[in-house]
Amino acid sequence: MKPTTSHWGAFSAEVDAEGRLRVEPHPADPAPSPLLGNLGAALDHPTRVARPAVRRGWLENGPGPDDRRGRDEFVEVPWDDVLDRLAAELDRVRTGHGNQAIFGGSYGWASAGRFHHAQSQLHRFLNTIGGFTASRNSYSNGTSSVLLPHVVGDTHAVLRQASTWPTIAEHTELIVAFGGVPEKNVFVTPGGVTVHGTPGHLTRFGGRVALISPLRDDVPSTVDARWYPIRPATDTALMLALAHTLVAEGLHDRGFLDRYCVGYPEFERSLLDKDPEWAAGITGIPAADIVALAREMAAHRTLVTVTWSLQRTEFGEQPVWAGIALAAMLGQIGLPGGGFGHGYGSMGDVGDTGPELRIPHLPQGVNPVGEFIPVARIADLLLHPGESYDYDGEVRRYPDTRLVYWAGGNPFHHHQDLNRLRRAFTRPDTVVVHEPHWTATARHADIVLPATTALEREDLGSGRRDTHVVAMHRIASPAGEARDDYAIFAALAARLGVSGAFTEGRSARQWLEHLYRGWRSEPAFDEFWAAGGLRLPPGREHHTLFADFRADPDAHPLKTPSGRIEITSATVAGFGYPDCPGHPVWLAPTETGPLRLIANQPHTRLHSQLDAGDTSRAGKVAGRERIRLNPADAAARGITTGDVVRVFNNRGACLAGAVLDDALRPGVAQLPTGAWFDPVEDHAGGPLCAHGNPNVLTADIPSSRLSQGCAGQHAAVDVERFDGPLPEVRALRSPIPPQVDRPATVPR
Repeated sequence: MKPTTSHWGAFSAEVDAEGRLRVEPHPADPAPSPLLGNLGAALDHPTRVARPAVRRGWLENGPGPDDRRGRDEFVEVPWDDVLDRLAAELDRVRTGHGNQAIFGGSYGWASAGRFHHAQSQLHRFLNTIGGFTASRNSYSNGTSSVLLPHVVGDTHAVLRQASTWPTIAEHTELIVAFGGVPEKNVFVTPGGVTVHGTPGHLTRFGGRVALISPLRDDVPSTVDARWYPIRPATDTALMLALAHTLVAEGLHDRGFLDRYCVGYPEFERSLLDKDPEWAAGITGIPAADIVALAREMAAHRTLVTVTWSLQRTEFGEQPVWAGIALAAMLGQIGLPGGGFGHGYGSMGDVGDTGPELRIPHLPQGVNPVGEFIPVARIADLLLHPGESYDYDGEVRRYPDTRLVYWAGGNPFHHHQDLNRLRRAFTRPDTVVVHEPHWTATARHADIVLPATTALEREDLGSGRRDTHVVAMHRIASPAGEARDDYAIFAALAARLGVSGAFTEGRSARQWLEHLYRGWRSEPAFDEFWAAGGLRLPPGREHHTLFADFRADPDAHPLKTPSGRIEITSATVAGFGYPDCPGHPVWLAPTETGPLRLIANQPHTRLHSQLDAGDTSRAGKVAGRERIRLNPADAAARGITTGDVVRVFNNRGACLAGAVLDDALRPGVAQLPTGAWFDPVEDHAGGPLCAHGNPNVLTADIPSSRLSQGCAGQHAAVDVERFDGPLPEVRALRSPIPPQVDRPATVPR
């Protein structure tokens, strides 16, 4: 068995005599992730991209917009031929249209390895040939990343230096969990988690939890929680009513608000008509329960937490900002176990006690191109070149994109309104994808280059706040003709005359040794590699967010204009955005429907990764993604567990397998993201995904003009039993028939 790691945990593995992958979790891990069960599909699943492939229309007609992307067949082409063609196309675009016409898309989740990090590899390569249009922020918390600097001055502190779980366990009496603390997400951190400590912390927490979520299982069943089954997207209204009660009963901490905050009086004036009776009609939470909860919060050491999911909605800034304001009114920010938290249960490293160290990584260089887009505006970029948009006080324009280069990401998982994204992908001249598997993004590309998986190469692995750095040994030989991203880019760099700048004369193994030795001298690299990794020095077990600021706000001011918590931000108010004014407000969702769909993270995979794996497939119903329905909603539609249903709205539809569960409040459906998009072409009833991808239903709109963040957590839908002929699920098979002979050179 050889050591390696993944975004969901470290493990050892080997391929046995019968070609099967055997996996053993890291011996130090008290709670190994069930996602390890998906790894077998990484090596030899039929969806592996075996050889370089080029879309026939691009091969025969050359670059240009083409509505056949995603529908055309592929032709396998020898490596030298496809690399020559791609190098020529990169040169054509950068010389004829400028480097801003190249969009360097990559979301960075392809590998836990720090050298073979696809995003770093792609960006380093593009920077050596003159740069590219980049993306900024993330789908996960892109709204908060823009808002938090205006309110508390620092995104990093809130997201990466949260109060630790031992501090919470010792001091917190009440966690008010807006969005819950869903255990399924804590197994994952970019770069990996060697020791999964959060599940144990949740189990051992001795205080009480107020679970504010439409889903009762958004905290583990072992936790003492009272469920407040709120209507989706109404958390801000509840927060404002809680704040109203604190003011009405004199329970707010006026001294804290005066010393540590600015803009509170304006916010308080806005609360005059936001009483519990008002909120009860919006949220579905009885007014008496709201009053009782506010009193309990004021009487105990209380941690107000907001999951990242709440900011992935229309007006997603508001619950985060209102949560901070509510915590400030309690006066406990900076006290051990009190205050505000953002992301507990959203990622494995939030509240972790591991060390916060910079680990070895591949330098990306400097991008000479200043153009960028907020990451969730990719379809707008392609559909509306030259158009202006607002972003964080600026007016920007979308550049004219001619070439999209994607490595290590799958926008047909992360993005919303996939039928609109399909139209957007018809617009560039060329779309290039590096992929181990035939994902929907690969199927909508012009050039698909087979990339190795993390199991097929060597690397250094470690996550944020991880306890270990893992020597990632190669477990298996590359499938087919797959190559590392580094080898692909090195070959392109040689063709474009920048080989020295990209490789610096090093092989992949030499890069690993170079990065390690630049990070530390002991133990020596060879010793580290033979040992399989090393344990890092322990981090701070007890830490409280904003403790220094509370101790002396003048000596340790926040990085806001005032140096204080800005409950009202003059800067944001000055932008004049009606969808994000200068302090927290209630803004009702603009879209309503019979059911509110929650498109949250799956518990059977990471995003869409390894959807063909055993664990992922075992969670499906009738071969489709499962949708959970409240029994009352199902009965009204004649649906029973196991039925295939059609989930639909005016943007599209998908098929899913029904599961009835009273852990959802009535009026709510839950369909996790990540089923590989599988469009049924020319379906008589309109656009249809046969596999159950909810992003055919979500709206491609920004959270607000401030952040332009992802708003894909919710959608208004209806559901009906599907009694017609079931279309085949084709997403989990290759679009190219098996071939015995290597493809011949294709004439130019």
